Amino acid sequence: MSDIIERLKAIVGANHVVTDAADMAACLSEPRDLYRGRALCAVRPATTAEVAAVMKLCRDEGLRVTPQGGNTGLVGGQTPMDARDVLMSTTRLDKVREIDLESNTMTVEAGVTLLRVQEEAERADRLFPLSLAAEGSCTIGGNLATNAGGTAVLAYGNARDLVTGIEVVLADGRVLSLLSKLKKDNTGYDLKHLFMGSEGTLGIVTAAVLKLYPRPRAVETAFVGLASPEKALALLNLAQAMTGADLKTFELMPRIGLDFVLRHAAGAREPMEGQHAWYVLIELASQGAEGLDARMMGLLEAAFERELIGDASVAASLDQRKAFWALRENLSEMQKHEGGSIKHDVCLPVASCPAFLAEVAVAVEAFMPGARLVPFGHLGDGNIHCNVSQPIGMDKQAYLACWEDMNALVHAIVAKYNGSISAEHGIGQLKRSLLPGVKDPVAYDLMKTIKAALDPDGLLNPGKVL
Repeated sequence: MSDIIERLKAIVGANHVVTDAADMAACLSEPRDLYRGRALCAVRPATTAEVAAVMKLCRDEGLRVTPQGGNTGLVGGQTPMDARDVLMSTTRLDKVREIDLESNTMTVEAGVTLLRVQEEAERADRLFPLSLAAEGSCTIGGNLATNAGGTAVLAYGNARDLVTGIEVVLADGRVLSLLSKLKKDNTGYDLKHLFMGSEGTLGIVTAAVLKLYPRPRAVETAFVGLASPEKALALLNLAQAMTGADLKTFELMPRIGLDFVLRHAAGAREPMEGQHAWYVLIELASQGAEGLDARMMGLLEAAFERELIGDASVAASLDQRKAFWALRENLSEMQKHEGGSIKHDVCLPVASCPAFLAEVAVAVEAFMPGARLVPFGHLGDGNIHCNVSQPIGMDKQAYLACWEDMNALVHAIVAKYNGSISAEHGIGQLKRSLLPGVKDPVAYDLMKTIKAALDPDGLLNPGKVL
């Protein structure tokens, strides 16, 4: 192994091959602390050619490789679990190769953070709409490998919908260059979609051509209180009918989640007078500089007339808008202060969300009296983070020991409504054993066939997805 380490150093530089366990520790733990990884070393290539050379060496020596971007994944997909595996960090692939305003594209390397892409787009008077809580740390390579979702899927789609081309290093070290700006290319299989959402099990994304959009000239944000998910769904339908393409965000959250944020997040404040059982964060954005405020007020007035909402507050400043967003973005993090949390990233047909939420509330209470259901998320696209916090006073580890049973309970209801057990977090290690039971058998078999064709020796991200 010492000879292999020296050969890796010759490729990427001695300072960019880490072997000390303490120095690798940050890369071997993940945000939820569910997995503690192990690896032979961490390698940090700076170019696609170096990624390819490392991959060729690992193939020749039979070493397995776990790709990792910003290490923000929530299902253990980025964590190596064998002391003989190589962790390949893409964080030094950090160049913005090109911004083409006439094509409305930006070509970036995999290690560029999502926040930097957003900022580079804004400097060019454009918008890159992918947005999620980890955007300051997560990287574009990881976003594409997991087909990240976030808060703007309703208007712009998932990560895969924001890409015209990618560059990928394959398991044998070859570089697949599909860095196209074309909006139409009907020349056979669209191979880029194989790698987006594959969680690094089919190839290592090293660069991508991203779509840019006109930067909004007006934004209106409202925090709305209402009585039930049924009312929220009716409000969503009304908003789509009245505001059309201007509707960019529609986020649902329960009062208990807001209570957690207000209790534990510094500076958090009630968004309006009085309390409501449920809340919705609505955001409209338009290329027109005028008139959007009137459309937001028209929507809220119509919702009041239809008795869909109990109260609403429209952000009167950028600071107030940020405060509204902080209430939503802190929902997951603040649950840590309430003890153990068993988390579910599920997707339902939008119309089925209220019925799902009602049924899961009854089932969770019957299974574990006192368990606190905290479901929130992207109602506009049916993605609910159906988290369950432990009963007050229960031992955390005893509660977390019920993870699989709680999963089975929630996922059975998801299946009843023809939903998905993973909306935007992926499969990774956390849901690998569940996949055969929820995937169409033919589809699952085809996934294994594709994996065997592209990675016959099982070198890429072993133990993940399949």
